[in-house]
Amino acid sequence: MLAEFTDRTWLWTAAGLYLAGFIQGTTSLLRQGRPAGSATYALIAAGYLMQLVGLGIRGRAVAGCPLGNPFEIFQFIAWSSITLYLVVGVTFRKSLLGYFTSCLAAALTLLSLAIPAWDATQRSHIFGSNPWIELHAALAVFSYGVFGLLALTSIMLLLRNYSLKSKNLGGWFSFLPSIMDLDHIGVRLLGAGVAILTAALAVIALFYLRDTSTANILKIATTTMVWIAYSLVFGLRISGRLLANRFAWACLILYAAALLSIPMVDQSRHRPPQKSTAAKAPAVRPV
Repeated sequence: MLAEFTDRTWLWTAAGLYLAGFIQGTTSLLRQGRPAGSATYALIAAGYLMQLVGLGIRGRAVAGCPLGNPFEIFQFIAWSSITLYLVVGVTFRKSLLGYFTSCLAAALTLLSLAIPAWDATQRSHIFGSNPWIELHAALAVFSYGVFGLLALTSIMLLLRNYSLKSKNLGGWFSFLPSIMDLDHIGVRLLGAGVAILTAALAVIALFYLRDTSTANILKIATTTMVWIAYSLVFGLRISGRLLANRFAWACLILYAAALLSIPMVDQSRHRPPQKSTAAKAPAVRPV
């Protein structure tokens, strides 16, 4: 029976589990004044496995990393954020990080599933069977997942700072990590995201230097602008010129801008149709 499930069926299931984690967290906060903790973590982990299966099926269908349209890119960003949370979240399992992560994952996955036009075009071998271009795309989109988790910690930092200024340290505010912890993890996430995006740009630069005529100028320019912006914020934070609320707001604004830039880096919109592969591309039945 599992063999009858399409990739979108698995991804809908994952989105439902992420949403269940968010709803459970909200209910726990309203009724008990504390996060659901391990229960939310379990729901996120279950959703992660379902999403991994769905993306795996999609990857086999397109014969490569599924990053060929906005639907796949948003799904991959959500998967990247959850991957990091499952590693980092063990330390913050009893905090609100799981609650915010489930919210982000549910929003990204449900949004991509709810817009059929984002998945209207699906092609196989979207990277021309070139492992370097595929590596570049995977690293670049994964860095967006890192920046997504950074945005969540930025929201938590703003809330913690508000609770301190308003002297409201009880209730669910008490489950927020300390400003020092949030600041440390924020700097580490920002540094990791910049490093991964730097590697992605280095890979594609080495490839395109061999044949500049194949370079997608708009795609590279957009990705480079995102890298410059995050690198600038990282430099200002390390030098002590961008701290606390300003640092958090900068990370939130940059993440919103990065998500809005996705249509410009969408590979499928700028790639000419392939006669041999387009006709053979397996269709994915919508659910």
